[in-house]
Amino acid sequence: MMFPQSDYLHLTMQTVVLKVAMSCEGCAGAVRRVLSKMEGVETFDIDLKEQKVTVKGNVKPEDVFQTVSKSGKKTSYWEGEATAPAAPAPAAEAVPSAVEEAPAAEAAPAPAPEITPAKADA
Repeated sequence: MMFPQSDYLHLTMQTVVLKVAMSCEGCAGAVRRVLSKMEGVETFDIDLKEQKVTVKGNVKPEDVFQTVSKSGKKTSYWEGEATAPAAPAPAAEAVPSAVEEAPAAEAAPAPAPEITPAKADA
């Protein structure tokens, strides 16, 4: 009731699974602190050995990702989980685009020397 209708429709029960670089209980504690303060989180499980964090609640996967990232630990979506393909798919598409742009950027300087002499001749 406190959320605008558009926000309310997006807040559904979600399970978000993340891979978080944690090497000790202190690292796990940092993640635990940020998740315990996050609105909408019903439960969470931190598996230090697997470096896996599972969050359940009325949350958006992107928000959980951002919140856990604030712990200072390297965070990524856990591969093979239902939530993972839905949220990072645009990011995964963006990465190949960036990779495709890199060769294009490398190809761009090659025509530049050809254009420069053409301008010099003109």
